[in-house]
Amino acid sequence: MENNTCLLINNISVVYHDVIQVLKGVSLEVKKGEIFSLLGSNGAGKTTTLRAVSGLLKPENGKVTEGSILFEEKSLHNQPPEYITRLGIIQVLEGRVPFKYLTVEENLRVGTATRWGKPYREDLDLVYHYFPRLKQLRNGLAGYLSGGELQMLVIGRALMAHPRLLLLDEPSLGLAPFLVKEIFDIVKRINEEQGTTIILVEQNANMALNIATYGYVMENGKIVMEGKAKDLKENPDVKEFYLGTTAKGVVKSYNEVKAYRRRKRWL
Repeated sequence: MENNTCLLINNISVVYHDVIQVLKGVSLEVKKGEIFSLLGSNGAGKTTTLRAVSGLLKPENGKVTEGSILFEEKSLHNQPPEYITRLGIIQVLEGRVPFKYLTVEENLRVGTATRWGKPYREDLDLVYHYFPRLKQLRNGLAGYLSGGELQMLVIGRALMAHPRLLLLDEPSLGLAPFLVKEIFDIVKRINEEQGTTIILVEQNANMALNIATYGYVMENGKIVMEGKAKDLKENPDVKEFYLGTTAKGVVKSYNEVKAYRRRKRWL
């Protein structure tokens, strides 16, 4: 593994319940201090890839059956999530589930669970720096937060754990466009100012590629395309199937969208 490589996934396959194969020979490399975007439709295998890295396959009877996963030269192969978390790999799950009967600040302090007894006040100040809205709401119950506020909370909670690799699963899901832009702008700032390496799983391909350095496209449990984010944005297939425009930049009609699967040139 090169010195500037943070995560190296080599030819992994993932099976659930010893029967259902979800990933088939997935390989990708994530460089330190950059944002990598993993794109694809529902069921492509994006979330399973994150769970293979974070160790969250086990609670769902999933396991890596082939290949290897290395984080800074340490093997993550079917390791328990508590071990992986202590290495500094933190996953922000899709769904934004808070501890709804705890206050916002108490929820944030849960993020320090892997380092009990160490000072956390500076970490809270850092989270409030990125998410001023959370500071205003810090004494309120998390169960009353809006969708956008919850997304801020779960990312803030992850920051409290001092992540070296942050895995974000569908942060834009269900949010209004102006909130999506705000969240993605903050993610970009965290990457630039804290040097945090980020893997971003996202269906909003345009927004993801705007902040990413490099991107991978998944279909049916396989990586079918990869490249620099700026190049993927100009790729005619990505434009047509993920950005909602034709190669010439014209918005597709509904009839074109319906038939897109059978016209994918990489399948």
